[in-house]
Amino acid sequence: MYVVSVTVWVKDGFAEQFVEATLDNATNTRGEPGNVRFDVSRCNDDLNRFLLYECYHGEDDFKAHQQTDHYLRWRETVADWMAQKRQGVKHTSLFFGDGAG
Repeated sequence: MYVVSVTVWVKDGFAEQFVEATLDNATNTRGEPGNVRFDVSRCNDDLNRFLLYECYHGEDDFKAHQQTDHYLRWRETVADWMAQKRQGVKHTSLFFGDGAG
């Protein structure tokens, strides 16, 4: 399993718009054949900080995701709302779901 966790810091006043755009991206991503899950979380202590937790069957599936219309639309839409550059970290799953790596 190929896992990507992305932390996003959004400028004041743009959080709700960011949520709307991100939920559109997440919903469409879940329909991709290579996507296993796409979770969107909001920090309890900083309502302008978000975590996107994405799981794909493999790295090629993630790369395919980055070419989709919904991802490109999301990236373009939220670009000016970022308080700082988003931080993406790639992982290889060792224990996932039912325990299969």
